[in-house]
Amino acid sequence: MLKLFTDTDCDVTPEIAAEYGYSLISMPYSIDGVTTYPYVDFDVFDAKAFYDRLREGALPNTSAISREKYIEAFEPVFQNGDDILYVHFSRAMTATFDAMDQAVAGLLEKYPGRRFYDIDTKGITIVSLNIVLEVGDMVKAGKPVEEILEWAKTEVDRFAIYFFADDLKFFKHSGRVSGLAATMGTLLGVRPIIFMNSEGKMVSVGTERGRARAIDRLLRYVDELGSDVKEHRVIVGNTDAPEIAAEVVSRLKAKYGDDLNVMTVVVNPTTGGHCGPNGVGICFHAIHR
Repeated sequence: MLKLFTDTDCDVTPEIAAEYGYSLISMPYSIDGVTTYPYVDFDVFDAKAFYDRLREGALPNTSAISREKYIEAFEPVFQNGDDILYVHFSRAMTATFDAMDQAVAGLLEKYPGRRFYDIDTKGITIVSLNIVLEVGDMVKAGKPVEEILEWAKTEVDRFAIYFFADDLKFFKHSGRVSGLAATMGTLLGVRPIIFMNSEGKMVSVGTERGRARAIDRLLRYVDELGSDVKEHRVIVGNTDAPEIAAEVVSRLKAKYGDDLNVMTVVVNPTTGGHCGPNGVGICFHAIHR
């Protein structure tokens, strides 16, 4: 039997994981030297409390999980005679998958005949969530793993994400966004527009002055790049900015109709710490990223 895995950096909650049959690997973050594993050290993510800490000046850090953590997650599945499909966030963003590869290599030697498959979503947060849900739908429909892997070869790059941040300092602290001008942080009201490229990296594609213009730009990307938008989920993510997210959803439905399959999520803390509070993003099916 095939067992599904994903991780918390894909904005998957225990409720979503249970609905689709995913086992959930927790990706940690640290604030003031205290490390927290989402949905291990807490049951429900208190987004307001977390993002308020960031508003007050806290700067989170993230870290890779160990080889032993992966062994702990995967070995019981192989022991039971099952195979694994792991849909995860971008390899290009972390060294944690080096530890995973080492763990899997050792386990496959120990359990010959077992199979491990992985799908790199080349993204994080809502773009990864969208792919996790698409894969979950295919598994529910009884699609074989070979068909799912073939689908992923082309379709992963057709889920686009564009988002803006309210404060550049969090991206500067994380060091995970290329193309940011060194002086940009001194410009009040300027919001960097970020996307995930086909290599799975976050890249700045420019700036907009003011939140209204930033929202307009995100919606233009949907108009210009969107492909079969209504045939797939649209996901709007926010870092404790529910009013802004609601405005984006309203404008999307005004364009595509009230029957648009649009989902709103609060971005997980490990990923949200890179963006900071008051950020909003859109993930949609596109002609390309």
